[in-house]
Amino acid sequence: MRRSAGRRSELPPAQPILSARIPMTSLIQMLTVAEYLNFRHAATALGISQSSVSARIRALEDELGVQLFERNTRGVRLTIAGRHFTEQVRASIDQLDHAVKTVGMIACGEQGALRIGIHAILPGGFLDLLLERFSREYNNIRLHIVEGTARDTQLQVREGKLDIAFAGGIYELPDLHTRAIWRDRVMVALPATHSLAEGKDVVWSQLAEETFLVRYGGNGPQVQNLIAARSEGRWPMPAILRLNVGRVSLLSMIARGHGISLFAEENAAIAPPGVVFLPLRDELEPVALSAVWSPSNRNPALKNLLHLAAELNRGASRTDPASRQPVLSSRRAARPICSP
Repeated sequence: MRRSAGRRSELPPAQPILSARIPMTSLIQMLTVAEYLNFRHAATALGISQSSVSARIRALEDELGVQLFERNTRGVRLTIAGRHFTEQVRASIDQLDHAVKTVGMIACGEQGALRIGIHAILPGGFLDLLLERFSREYNNIRLHIVEGTARDTQLQVREGKLDIAFAGGIYELPDLHTRAIWRDRVMVALPATHSLAEGKDVVWSQLAEETFLVRYGGNGPQVQNLIAARSEGRWPMPAILRLNVGRVSLLSMIARGHGISLFAEENAAIAPPGVVFLPLRDELEPVALSAVWSPSNRNPALKNLLHLAAELNRGASRTDPASRQPVLSSRRAARPICSP
């Protein structure tokens, strides 16, 4: 017999194995009977009558068209089909239970991922302490850290590639939320051989003829703006040498006597031998570390990070005079209330 070209054999549509008419109660009772292998004991464990359990199991078998239990005067036992079915149902219910718990944790910001943009993390600095504590208290949140300049990370926040970016300085961005989460004193980093290095502090006028080393990246633009603002109308702009180097290399150049620079006080912890950090007595405005995020971001883990940053900042009002590092409370941070 000749077949027509392109003709496909018609098969009946696939039928679902488990009818939507089977209630979850029937499956729970079936699993209980499978556990006790006794209708009376299963009914007692469920707190219902034995006849109710027997009737529901019979209805389930009729719906499936399969005998799940073999009944006799000594009790019941699972058939081969019944054993396979109970194993599959038990695994499915465990998976459903896990899904219910997981979705609740995600909604509360206790599970999921958080994408963070930074320009650097100083060991023992505020951002280092914040992320370490967040990882400890929300250990089911995966942190994805991306390094970049303030401009680059803020662009990625706008594009939805990052949940939050941290950068030095105060920002007024009409399309993004910003918040200063930490403030620290401005310090001048000098070579240990510098004539001012023996003093307790310095003033801006003493730095008017110095050469400032300023990075292109990181907080370099903010440092340059601060030098220009403090010089304007008072003395000629100091010499500024812009360098495409990292923070550690910049400190090494200062140690070798190539110039001076400005840093937040927490950077003193990583200063190499040969570098002295002194406060600027007439610089009353501290340097800020700001968080930047999109107002459309609905990641609950982001809210928890900001909440923890605020809690850590309040606790940092108590400082260790020797290290100037925040004194962290040993108590667990109060969790924000998770609304359904």
